[in-house]
Amino acid sequence: MPQTALIVGCKGPRLNAAEQEFISRVKPWGFILFKRNCESAGQITELTQEFRGLTGYRNAPVFIDQEGGRVQRLGPPVWPSFPPAAVFGALYARDPEKGKQAARLGARLIAHELLALGITADCLPVADLRRPEGHGIIGDRAYGETVGAVAELARAAAEGLMEGGVLPVMKHIPGHGRANADSHEALPAVAASLAELEETDFEPFRRLNDLPMAMTAHVLYTALDPQFAATISRKVVHDIIRGHIGFDGLLMTDDLSMKALTGSLQERAERALEAGCDVLLHCNGNLDEMTEIAAVCPVLAGHAERRAEAALKRRKSPLDNMNLAEAQGRFSAMLTA
Repeated sequence: MPQTALIVGCKGPRLNAAEQEFISRVKPWGFILFKRNCESAGQITELTQEFRGLTGYRNAPVFIDQEGGRVQRLGPPVWPSFPPAAVFGALYARDPEKGKQAARLGARLIAHELLALGITADCLPVADLRRPEGHGIIGDRAYGETVGAVAELARAAAEGLMEGGVLPVMKHIPGHGRANADSHEALPAVAASLAELEETDFEPFRRLNDLPMAMTAHVLYTALDPQFAATISRKVVHDIIRGHIGFDGLLMTDDLSMKALTGSLQERAERALEAGCDVLLHCNGNLDEMTEIAAVCPVLAGHAERRAEAALKRRKSPLDNMNLAEAQGRFSAMLTA
């Protein structure tokens, strides 16, 4: 059954009749959850099952941003809290092996929570470098300031998720760390040269180019394309993401409703597809906006379909019978040692 190259959300913890009709008719490839959609384990499980039932696609991926720190849609008192990436970076600086072990185990514990709810993909790891000139929107969400630390810790987190049966989505390719604004509110511009970007910001993504999925950055790199942000720049997608970085996994946009992008939602969607993005992402649950995007969004086909199928095939059942209490205790000990 064909799926539309679209990931959507919904307004609340349950689908209303209009959302049900839209999902049943459009059959989006994926679904994304936010805090507004998450009340209890039973409710989330019912919501993910209903989405898959309406699409007729039992393997439809359900996404969430569960990084830890400032960005975790599931948290206390119902779910445990996880630390931001910078905590693992600080541990790595003291002992690289322990830092990697902690990042991997933390992601494995996140996967355990997600999979039980029917959530099969996490928008983690953040492979952006933390830069002193960058806006705080990244900040402690980054594992560190050096290519080696970020690439190794991001790899560890991705492996932890996959060990727990959840697919990772690395972000924000090809690099958000130098961005001078919050792309939710405005278009950030980066003036660094191509040579400098290839040596720094782009390099963690190049080292992680075998991961199954990545999310674009709504960032303008003036040395590459002075007119269009990466998400809607054919030059950035083809020359940098697919070319220099060598990423051939599924490429999804960041949220098309963010203020970094201009023009109508249809124009944003069309530009992202023309640039070479495989799947469009819309997050705020506004049904009118989703309908506008869906009107110009094609079914998955060609390279996009191949990449989507390849990504989903990477998801396996958990590789171990994790003793949850023991793993939680070990993780806590790593962070407090």
